[in-house]
Amino acid sequence: MNHNHELEFKTIISEANYTSLIENYVLNDNIFLQTNHYFDTKELNLSNQSIVLRIRQKGNRFFKLTIKSQQEDNAYESHILLTPEQAKKMIEDGFETKDFFNDLDYHVYFVASIHNFRASMPYHQGVMYIDRCEYCGTVDYELEYEVTEFEEGYQQFLLFLEKHQISKINTRRKSDRALSCSIHIKK
Repeated sequence: MNHNHELEFKTIISEANYTSLIENYVLNDNIFLQTNHYFDTKELNLSNQSIVLRIRQKGNRFFKLTIKSQQEDNAYESHILLTPEQAKKMIEDGFETKDFFNDLDYHVYFVASIHNFRASMPYHQGVMYIDRCEYCGTVDYELEYEVTEFEEGYQQFLLFLEKHQISKINTRRKSDRALSCSIHIKK
């Protein structure tokens, strides 16, 4: 299992901003689809503790189980690679969290998915992601900057926004957006 601390800065952007950034940085051929499948208990125990549990799918061969705990602007993540068969069974039937994470003991079910069409590029000491997200009949756009150092990263993010005349708008996590339109958990 891989563990890491993740620092990221985000803002919702308009479709026009999205298109402009993709064209400006010549990223049309760098867009790839990743689908995040989110899990929770019937009572939403994980969401209520600001814990995200997902399987990220890239193509039909790469599946990664991730648990993410949010604390202010710092997120802690743990990852486990899955076989396609494992992932598909977990999405269909749910699974026991303790089979993968010692400190979490719930039976979880698939709740919602978000399709994220993502372009990425190195930017200063981090990686800038330009996302088009589709979920529950909704399309939105997001800019995300992942860094390893908070202060420098935050300043670079603000300068990037200023350079492209983009307002910083607080945004909910992708998991929260996907879960907000999922009324019932699959049983």
